[in-house]
Amino acid sequence: MRFFKFVLCAFLAFGITSANAEGLFFEDEPVQDGLNVFDVSETFADIYEKLDNVSWGGKNINIAIESLENLNKNAHIAATDERVVLVWNDAIIANYPRPKHGDWKGFGEITTALILKLRANDPILHSSSESEMYQLVVDSLMRGIDENGRYIYSREAEVTEDGRILTSVGLEGARDSRGNYRVLGIYKDSPADTAGIREGDLIAEINGVPVSQMSDADLSGVMSGFNSGTSKIKLLTPSGEKDVVLRRATIILADADVVHRSNLDTGGILEIIVHKISDNSVAIVNEALLKYPDIDGIILDLRATTGEDERAAAKLAGLFIGPEPVLRVIETAREEMEVVPGGNAVTDAPVVVLMSNMTRGTAEAVAAAFYEYERGVLVGTPTAGNARIATVINLENGGALELLNKSVKTGKGKVIDGRGLFPIVCLSNIRTKAQQQVFFLNVINNDFNSKDFNRDTDVSTDEIRRGCPNITSGTDEDALATAVAVKILTDKRVYNKLIAE
Repeated sequence: MRFFKFVLCAFLAFGITSANAEGLFFEDEPVQDGLNVFDVSETFADIYEKLDNVSWGGKNINIAIESLENLNKNAHIAATDERVVLVWNDAIIANYPRPKHGDWKGFGEITTALILKLRANDPILHSSSESEMYQLVVDSLMRGIDENGRYIYSREAEVTEDGRILTSVGLEGARDSRGNYRVLGIYKDSPADTAGIREGDLIAEINGVPVSQMSDADLSGVMSGFNSGTSKIKLLTPSGEKDVVLRRATIILADADVVHRSNLDTGGILEIIVHKISDNSVAIVNEALLKYPDIDGIILDLRATTGEDERAAAKLAGLFIGPEPVLRVIETAREEMEVVPGGNAVTDAPVVVLMSNMTRGTAEAVAAAFYEYERGVLVGTPTAGNARIATVINLENGGALELLNKSVKTGKGKVIDGRGLFPIVCLSNIRTKAQQQVFFLNVINNDFNSKDFNRDTDVSTDEIRRGCPNITSGTDEDALATAVAVKILTDKRVYNKLIAE
């Protein structure tokens, strides 16, 4: 590749072809290959201008343009301070003068021109709709700047264009010849999208059972239904095997669901399942806490929770801990920003916080706040260690760019990005193999295998994760999590002992 870049730069120096200095497109030809070139150019101009106001971590616009070559393995792009060249296999098929910095219209036109050349040679890109084209192209641009960055297409435009509706877990698919389930489509902001499932992925196992051995009715029951439920999915992706957790939720997605387990003699237990930490979920949780003020305890289920709004995370934690620092946000090349709730706690009921490797973003900081202020017992398996949140840049076409350029620390300044948070009670260690069907035995005997690895930094995270592995079956995990949480909340001696750990 280095040799290729060297030869290409030599071609650039001679300026093999030229482009119209006054513009690459003609007003009387606004539509080319099904795209309005002026609208597309305007969108990319807006993207470059907005990105110019964000720290790129030492990267520049040339890197973004060159990353378009990721659209097809036959494409190679070189951008210098003078030229932008596209090579397909061994032939130069485009050569444009590079605009000056700040000429966003020029950069927008060059990007559009490169897209047209790529569409002419790539059948998949050629057949893509406008929304799919933006998704593919801008995702490639974003990967040049931030490997986790993405483009969010205007939902209103997408529904108008594609006529899409949402399903319970947010994916569609079909069985292949071997009986596996191939994902054919993902709906944005659904549980499947949040879990990172992508079109083309193959679902091989669900709750430890090969999909090839499941009936169509069983498969349908996992993908949709009237009640929430957890499923552990084993995916086969182009980059290898991947384990994800899906919880069915109503569509349009409620950011939180509340279940009150009533008890005639006491206030009962409130189970709060948070899907996404947002102002909406804060409102739902706040309303539930005010509606049931005399409850014995709260199960806060963050096992499949994500979040990118640091202020919403502070509000959610603040309902339980009051005006204490919940998290610190560190943006690229900037100082830490401490985020503190503005109000007092609305409940002092004991809390069990459920977590897993799908607890991500600001959800990890919320779980850490319960731990740091001794406000709740952490139960489950280690979190993802993916405590990063995004800067969202709104675009003129109704879409947005999302740069995952902020990392999150706990309210007291401890690093959780990359390390994660560890439960005091590890669910997968509650029982031995011989006790897999009688896990209540351990609960009744108060043998929780509790240990605080959040303080013991001498033990490697890999070793801790091996010692507290994920549970294969989502149904099994649901039952175990509920049983353990109820036991902790209804036995004050157990709760106080674990808080003191």
